[in-house]
Amino acid sequence: MNSDGSNQTRLTFEPAEDRFPDWSPDGNQIAFSSQRDGGEWQIYVMNADGTNQTRLTNNSWSDGDPDWSPDGTKIAFARHTGSWEVYIMNSDGTNPVQITSTGNGQAPSWSPDGSKIAFHSWVGGNDQSFVVDSDGLNQAQLTSGGGTRNSWPKWSPDGNRIAFGSGSGGGSEIYLMSPDGSGRVRLTNNAAHDAYADWSPDGQRIVFYSDRDGSGNKDREIYSMNADGSDQTRLTTNSAEDLDPNWGP
Repeated sequence: MNSDGSNQTRLTFEPAEDRFPDWSPDGNQIAFSSQRDGGEWQIYVMNADGTNQTRLTNNSWSDGDPDWSPDGTKIAFARHTGSWEVYIMNSDGTNPVQITSTGNGQAPSWSPDGSKIAFHSWVGGNDQSFVVDSDGLNQAQLTSGGGTRNSWPKWSPDGNRIAFGSGSGGGSEIYLMSPDGSGRVRLTNNAAHDAYADWSPDGQRIVFYSDRDGSGNKDREIYSMNADGSDQTRLTTNSAEDLDPNWGP
């Protein structure tokens, strides 16, 4: 859809779930996860108009959460082989390499310079956000708190901030922090579940999903806001779930 919510266009037509879309840096392709070929999640890629849908991973494990590297040559993703971990593969699906060993690494997000990857992992009873060098070295935990989830970290285009969802129970809010985990700033404030933030290419706005309009967990909608949390605007309005927004380049 357009960034104001108009011109919503369906790209995939499978009876199975297709989720977690991620644009290539040149805007020509979209990577995504699908269950269309036998039940396990796998990574696919298609042209930005939905044509030429091609499977990139092909195994008995679940592969999800694709995120394209800034130079377009690699895709980071999460793979489940008994537990989730973050992997990197070439953009054609070859040479997958595991880079985390946390026991539940998911939701990778590349830094703009391609040197680091943010992700979340299960620690002490909840998801917490981490960062690791793209070669798997220097892993560091950014958030903590046994009663609080801190998940779905997403790097800003200038590399100076990470957006993430934080909360407990059924609620979550969108926050910002510095890449070292300091300087947390809360952007949303309501009793609903606000999560899965993603940045506009200029870093001025953030898109996310929320169930704040009272319909509950099965009718989440897409919203956007300024990067300081102001001007929170609903972009989708329907009876279906709208999830996993990703801003095009």
